[in-house]
Amino acid sequence: MVGVDRGAGLLLVIVGPTAVGKTVLSLRLGEALDGEVVSADSRQVYRGMDIGTAKPTVEERARVPHHLIDVRDPDEPLTLAEYQAMAYQAVDRLLDRQKLPMLVGGTGQYVRAVVEGWSIPAVPPDEALRAKLYAQVEASGHEALHARLRALDPRAAERIDPRNVRRVIRAVEVCLIAGRPISELQRKVPPPYRIVQVGLTRPRQSLYRRVDERVDAMIADGLVDEVRRLVEAGYSWSLPSMSSLGYQEIGAYLRGEISLEEAVQRIKRETRRFVRHQYNWFRLSDPRIRWFNLETMRLTAVEAAVVSLVHPAS
Repeated sequence: MVGVDRGAGLLLVIVGPTAVGKTVLSLRLGEALDGEVVSADSRQVYRGMDIGTAKPTVEERARVPHHLIDVRDPDEPLTLAEYQAMAYQAVDRLLDRQKLPMLVGGTGQYVRAVVEGWSIPAVPPDEALRAKLYAQVEASGHEALHARLRALDPRAAERIDPRNVRRVIRAVEVCLIAGRPISELQRKVPPPYRIVQVGLTRPRQSLYRRVDERVDAMIADGLVDEVRRLVEAGYSWSLPSMSSLGYQEIGAYLRGEISLEEAVQRIKRETRRFVRHQYNWFRLSDPRIRWFNLETMRLTAVEAAVVSLVHPAS
């Protein structure tokens, strides 16, 4: 195990798209550097949603402790501001215990909020306005609402996937209520950590093959039964958690709207789209991120390189 100088409050950040191999590397680094994972995955926060979110297994969490997993029931929302506060608390507790905090995940908004120190706009929800905006989506489609956001705040529109209706509505809501673009309100006050960011990537077609294999494995591991249990437990299809990737498509199958084969193909297709969206958050050209291609480098070599970044030779 390599010792780490934590006097500067070191935070290791591991980012990359779905299925690239973040979990495997984080486990190896956690064991090598006496680190623990702070999850930056917006779906792994939900209890009972294990298979469809590719949550680390019990065995993996026994090897390296994980934080901010299973912190909400599927019908309990977690705001970005709440996540950010919980992440900072987890990081600070780990530093106090002389552990290396590793922020790991593919939810770009979560990672950026922590690493860049976003100030989350303090604009309370306006349910009447939200109802009008949802009605607009029903009448004209999500692209029309996204176009409205683009007119109000082009920078926010570039970051937010048009299909993520909930986030688009929130951004429009903040712009209309505050009278200013949400991107202007999201001021940045960097946290007091020495941050080392590494990114994992693979050639796109290789990554797509891994996505397809992961989806097939989720089905084999019981994703259909997992979704069925959640519905039987009383969780509504309309919940943001239940309308997320994988759960939405299996829901359509369980309601008899599509076949299981079509549901699986939709999950694979939508996951590929999500991968492309993740690369908009984690850009290969970002000078703050040291990228490693897991197709051309052995995992052991990547591990050694990251260890040297965290623990440079004196």
